[in-house]
Amino acid sequence: MTFILRFFALSLIFFQALGIFSASAQSLQISAPNAILIDAGTNSVLFEKDADALVPPASTVKILTAEMIFHDLSAGKLKLDDEYIVSEYAWRNGGGPAGGTAMFLPLKSSTRIEDLLRGLLVQSGNDAALVLAEGSAGSEETFVLRMNKRANELGLTKSRFGSPWGKYSEDQKVTAREMAKLAAYIIKTYPTYYPYFGEKEFTWNKIRQQNRNPLLTMSLGADGLMTGALEKGDFGLVASAVQEGRRLIVAVYGAKSAKERAEDAQKLLQWGFRNFEEKELFKAGEVIGPAQVYGGVKGSVDLASVTDVKALLPHGGTEKLSGKIVYEGPVSAP
Repeated sequence: MTFILRFFALSLIFFQALGIFSASAQSLQISAPNAILIDAGTNSVLFEKDADALVPPASTVKILTAEMIFHDLSAGKLKLDDEYIVSEYAWRNGGGPAGGTAMFLPLKSSTRIEDLLRGLLVQSGNDAALVLAEGSAGSEETFVLRMNKRANELGLTKSRFGSPWGKYSEDQKVTAREMAKLAAYIIKTYPTYYPYFGEKEFTWNKIRQQNRNPLLTMSLGADGLMTGALEKGDFGLVASAVQEGRRLIVAVYGAKSAKERAEDAQKLLQWGFRNFEEKELFKAGEVIGPAQVYGGVKGSVDLASVTDVKALLPHGGTEKLSGKIVYEGPVSAP
């Protein structure tokens, strides 16, 4: 008899690969002080560098702004064809007069949510962020309160948000780890809306702007998310790329220039794709090993997984791996 673990089997197999991961990562050097690289399929952290430090997010905060709109769209509270009016506050503080990245929305114009999302995610429009915030929550202040509530719901417990577009504030700080976690959630939860992040350009009001994510044109398989920069020189980026079915997510903060930011992210992604591979260890239903049985005719029973068991492994390092079955037991006889 084979016991199929559904509700309490546990961690089927736990591989002692962390030492190999760490040894491999030690040879990788980047300039930015804060970074993390995650394999989305296995949720494995391949590289991290002070990834829990609180740092200013700049425009990468727009990733959460987008998630909140995606959430309301998915719940049926909003529609892509709904329109919001550009207030004087949004125009003056986020549009052309403000001097930052903008969609250049005309004052008092009415704009569809779908166009505002493209202005937000392709053009990094501060005005688009403010219009979405005011339109969906009534005011920027109320939207910010909702941002922090939503962040807590998503498990971003260290990060604090103070603006829908990334205006600098001592009270607004995030971690590279939590922003990568947010990116992974968006990619998994919103397959219909995530592609907006990867559009190469967007034209609005006869103004064509290129996507500000430099990784999209680097032949890395990058397909989205955001960059950010502060006037004082902190440059950040959260991005994702796919090669041969494997998705990696990278977050880099504190770089000294846009060039350094892009080079660090590129280096991390290339390293992650080249040095690791996902392997199938056991098929669903395949016997993995025995478990002790309490009160049965036999003293043990075969264990199998209800799903395929896969692991992310370093190239050429599998001979150093070991594993063990971990379960809650002994198992009671049926």
